[in-house]
Amino acid sequence: MTKKYEKEDIYVVWDASKCAHSGNCVKGLPSVFNTKASPWIEVKNADKDSIIKQVGNCPSGALSIEYK
Repeated sequence: MTKKYEKEDIYVVWDASKCAHSGNCVKGLPSVFNTKASPWIEVKNADKDSIIKQVGNCPSGALSIEYK
């Protein structure tokens, strides 16, 4: 399963099949990545640059950025 979350001129893409559940996203930017919420990714809660930086810390590649 793959989901996309739109923010300005990007999409945050989450590929559940790649997720290693390291928790890096939640620890690094909990205002955006909250596994107890639905949806668990809320891109409105941080600026685009912070989100891009945090997505880059995903060790499994489950999170990625797609530019429009």
